[in-house]
Amino acid sequence: MSQNRHFHFVGLCGTGMASVAVELKNRGCKVTGSDRDAYPPMSTFLEENDIPLHLGFSENNLNPTPDVVVIGNSISRGNPEAELVFEKRLAYTSLAGLLSNEFLASKKCIVVTGTHGKTTTTSLLAWILEKAGLNPGFFIGGIPGNFGKGARFTDSEYFVLEGDEYDTAFFDKRSKFIHYKPDIAIINNLEFDHADIFENLDAVKRTFRHFINLIPRNGLLLANGDDQNVRSITNIEFCPVRYFGISDSNEYTLTPAQESTSNTSFDLGGSYFSVPLVGEFNMRNASAAILAARQCGVKDTEIQNALDTFSGIKRRLTVFGESAGVTIIDDFAHHPTAIAQTLSALKKLYPNRRIVACFEPRSNTTRRHFFQESLPVALGVADLVYIAEIARKEQLDPSERLNEKQVILDLNNLGKQAGFFPSPNDIINHYLPRKSHGDLFVVLSNGGFGGIHGMLLNALESL
Repeated sequence: MSQNRHFHFVGLCGTGMASVAVELKNRGCKVTGSDRDAYPPMSTFLEENDIPLHLGFSENNLNPTPDVVVIGNSISRGNPEAELVFEKRLAYTSLAGLLSNEFLASKKCIVVTGTHGKTTTTSLLAWILEKAGLNPGFFIGGIPGNFGKGARFTDSEYFVLEGDEYDTAFFDKRSKFIHYKPDIAIINNLEFDHADIFENLDAVKRTFRHFINLIPRNGLLLANGDDQNVRSITNIEFCPVRYFGISDSNEYTLTPAQESTSNTSFDLGGSYFSVPLVGEFNMRNASAAILAARQCGVKDTEIQNALDTFSGIKRRLTVFGESAGVTIIDDFAHHPTAIAQTLSALKKLYPNRRIVACFEPRSNTTRRHFFQESLPVALGVADLVYIAEIARKEQLDPSERLNEKQVILDLNNLGKQAGFFPSPNDIINHYLPRKSHGDLFVVLSNGGFGGIHGMLLNALESL
């Protein structure tokens, strides 16, 4: 790659977009970008790395003309920058296309997929290979604490990627992971998600089958054998398949050994490991990373050394702050399964503390009615629940929308205290008189949630 090339990112503040932009800058390229808004951690990350960000989209942002325009998957036709690209026939690509064309051709790619746990598993695996001296390249949809960035390009033969099933761009409706050339593939789990692009679970399975068909005969598929949706698509003969899970039907059986407030220990097929993460999901995530690392020749002692020093990922049960006896926790969970797992892990680890769940329906699936029945059950793990108004409500027909007030009624019928409050201010004003010393206030959103974390912390500090 020529170091003097100019890349412009339309939709720069996406986690993957920002991470790759910073890495290109570090390799000597000129990088600019634009987005409609910005919020931490990505806004802070871009600022720390001196990446110029234009807030708002404009044709002027493409002056001077970039060598390549990278168009994010949140961008649609009508965006002035995308329209200028087509009108002027400028060179353009998607983020997945950029990775595939510029960086993956000669690599041994390890691609981590599944509805949940991709970021954690990819980060664990990248760190294990790093501590083993393999210096992997990586692309992660979050910011792992050990690396401080979500992307790195190296001369190593290994490249670890978080493989997202979401579509690539408005001009390429294939799933992103179709671009990633898997030699070793991991499927952690499989559920219905992304209702804006997948009609049903069968459509999700179909794109995962397409991904599986890319694994070469000398490759390897590591699959969660306890997940029947995964089992239903992995009965293949063209490449080896190895199953891991708790049931005895798996080649690699997981047996929980011990769990504390900061660690989970388990037996994996006769070998003992401990990871500084909590919950059954993270035991599975760690097991997948361990098995993939072994396939790369890493010894168990090296793997455990890496696990001991793993420092997690931002926005995964991250303590935002603490004041007036209340601990504010930020978590990316938004799918009902992930919400339930997050809240259950906290409930198990802190049985004597009240769990306050504050949920923003923001993803393209949770804004819709698909999880109308499962959301109350998931959120009901908490002791007190606040639900905000769905994001970008005006973009959806009323018949499509999640009914937030019905979620509250269902929670009340489950015997839970719950309330619907449209804005962060409304939630905070209701909560403060009702706060209790020792509360864990868990913010669940895949976005910024209007800055509720900082607003609540400031309010608590003012008491």
